[in-house]
Amino acid sequence: MTATLPVGIESEIFYPSADDQPVAETYDHLYALLTTLEVLKQYLADRQATVLGNQFLYYAQGFPKLRVAPDVMVIFDVPPGGRDNYKIWEEGQVPTVIFEMTSFGTKGQDEIFKKTLYEQLGVKEYWLFDPKGEWVEQQLRGYRLRGEIYEPIQDGRSEPLQLRLVIEGRLIGFYREDTGEKLLITDELAQVLRQEVLARQQAEVLAEQERQRAEQAELQIEQLKARLRSPLALAEPSLNVDPDTIQ
Repeated sequence: MTATLPVGIESEIFYPSADDQPVAETYDHLYALLTTLEVLKQYLADRQATVLGNQFLYYAQGFPKLRVAPDVMVIFDVPPGGRDNYKIWEEGQVPTVIFEMTSFGTKGQDEIFKKTLYEQLGVKEYWLFDPKGEWVEQQLRGYRLRGEIYEPIQDGRSEPLQLRLVIEGRLIGFYREDTGEKLLITDELAQVLRQEVLARQQAEVLAEQERQRAEQAELQIEQLKARLRSPLALAEPSLNVDPDTIQ
């Protein structure tokens, strides 16, 4: 059970929301962080959950120096929306899934300290993604909590998220287990939108061409009817056709 401090004492404690450190080590790490954050936010948009990126996670009330800043963390059973930081004792929920975009320089922190901490906090899944492939075999490594101990994830899926994880270059691809559908990143969504706009434009062009052909055919029929009804046409044996037969 998390101990609580008297209101007066707690109100005097300051829990910072920033430390003036860069969000990510490289562009690849930043892009992996942002795309993972946005994809999971969209996926869980209608759920009672929040997805936070690079916010301080405070896990000991009254001790503001005891904190970590997970690259991406998913917390269920809390109000949706962003936070400047996340205090476990206030929200009443531990993060369910955490992703760290790791590198050779953060290997010890990510694989030892954070893994041990998240295990002790009861984070159900912990994923290490190495965009540059500096030390994690096949770039992605996951741990799933069994009892109180982390075990390596062998099936490439997130049980709490009900998603299958696939390495796609320097990003994680997320696929729904129920439909097999991929959760599209911003660039892919833009490409789909462009394709839909192009298809609609092509359909409009084809429809306009068909309309013009129909109008032209109707005009030709009316012109033929007019010729057949004229006195000159009636006097010519070759055109002596009953105009009422022309439809």
